[in-house]
Amino acid sequence: MNNEYRVTSYNDLQEKLFEDSWNPNLGRFRSRYAFRGLSNDDYKLETTLIRLGGDYARLENHLLRNFSKYAHQSVVEKDLIWHWLSIAQHHGLPTRLLDWTYSPYVAMHFATANIEKFDLDGVIWAVNYVKLNRVLPEILRDELRKEGANVLTVKLLAEHVGSLKELDSLSEEDFVLFIEPPSIDDRFINQFAFFSIASNPNLILDKWLQQHPDMWQKIIIPKELKWEIRDKLDQANITERVLFPGLDGLGQWLKRQYSPKR
Repeated sequence: MNNEYRVTSYNDLQEKLFEDSWNPNLGRFRSRYAFRGLSNDDYKLETTLIRLGGDYARLENHLLRNFSKYAHQSVVEKDLIWHWLSIAQHHGLPTRLLDWTYSPYVAMHFATANIEKFDLDGVIWAVNYVKLNRVLPEILRDELRKEGANVLTVKLLAEHVGSLKELDSLSEEDFVLFIEPPSIDDRFINQFAFFSIASNPNLILDKWLQQHPDMWQKIIIPKELKWEIRDKLDQANITERVLFPGLDGLGQWLKRQYSPKR
């Protein structure tokens, strides 16, 4: 099975991202893919925890404990580890979470936002989270079935799993779960964001996905297409100003908008 596809045009990219989105049971177009856009197609699906280096797995609990210790309690809805993890990831703490989006256009933004990388091919990873759920531990599959859901919220996950150690112990085999963060920040909402979390802090997702070839696609964006995609996204208002509400996003958008084409 060839999981890599190199698009040839902007229209080809859109067709590829939305293919297989027809759901005959609903009679609606409802994609079951999580998308992650990266500016360099050579980048791995490594977590910020792994990229920290050193004895990062041993440091994971120390990082999170100190983050929750020094952060103001009002930043989370409830004092649950999954809430803290979501907020910590959002604010740059190294965690075992990876950022994803339900929106193909948001993924296109992140694949083309860094104009310093326009000399490199970009990529959008697409993972079918419904198929991925089939290899989850039984307790999590049952919860999804009971809720009639395809992705667990942090609240539902907390009802069955109270810690990273408990998550690790659910199965002898490594697994990956998608979770929806609490909507306590406009960035989560505007980016249509959710996370993947692995049962093993050492798991590198693209290596794990090689064992499950029916679950994913790697869509390569040639560097020659990046300016066209970027300009069309800007006109569609898929920009930092929208995805990162506030002055930081405004500054990022204006800096890129007025940068000369090189």
